[in-house]
Amino acid sequence: MLGAVIGDIVGSRFEWSNHKSKTFELLTPGCRMTDDSVMTLAVAQAVLESDGQREWLAENAVSAMRAFGRRWARGCYGGRFSQWLASEDPRPYGSFGNGSAMRVSPCAWAAVSLDDALDMARRVTMVTHDHPEGVKGAEAVTAVIWFARQGESVDDIRKKVEASWYSLDFTLDGIRDDYAFDVTCQGSVPQAIECFLEAEDFEDAVRNAVSLGGDSDTIAAMAGSMAEARFGVPDELRARILPWLDQSLMDVLERFEARFPCERRAG
Repeated sequence: MLGAVIGDIVGSRFEWSNHKSKTFELLTPGCRMTDDSVMTLAVAQAVLESDGQREWLAENAVSAMRAFGRRWARGCYGGRFSQWLASEDPRPYGSFGNGSAMRVSPCAWAAVSLDDALDMARRVTMVTHDHPEGVKGAEAVTAVIWFARQGESVDDIRKKVEASWYSLDFTLDGIRDDYAFDVTCQGSVPQAIECFLEAEDFEDAVRNAVSLGGDSDTIAAMAGSMAEARFGVPDELRARILPWLDQSLMDVLERFEARFPCERRAG
């Protein structure tokens, strides 16, 4: 889950000023925490509050996302999600935006099986992004994290994604020059998955994502969430990123990691 936060913060300064290269300073004072981090932690809070009771998860996700969204990263949210946050009667609004996929990583860490992970992903997604493409994006990211946690090979993960979710008939080098800003799941989730699949380590996955351009913070958040499951998060990078979280958000992260240990293989 922390991988999503790191990707978001690293990618934040490039969202409106794309950098089509993997060569850049990873963290600078220009970086910030955006809605991607806040919503990921809100989903984590909902998972913790549900305490294994899947039937409570959707209701708790609505409550946590609205509470967190009104407190943190204000000004970062899209128009329709902002309306949902402010509504007295929040309803799903048929979105297929990539917000469904950037926030879903806690489900893959809390689940006890792939079916459970996908069920959790659908529950926290359908409260806003109930378009089939929105659900598909959330499922795909969740599944990749689950597969990576089980130690499956890159080749096997690629085959499973292509069998059930997206065609991955491209390379990053092949699309980089022409790839443009796209906030849909179908226009950014496959690209984020490829950033993960081509990565040599955690940081390389995030650099891959930034190098594509487009919706840099969200693509990097998705790629980082998947890369954490395969590579772990280096302790040095973890220490560098935590100052961007205030104590309340740190508490959520620490409680989630204590309840659902995220094996950090990268010492």
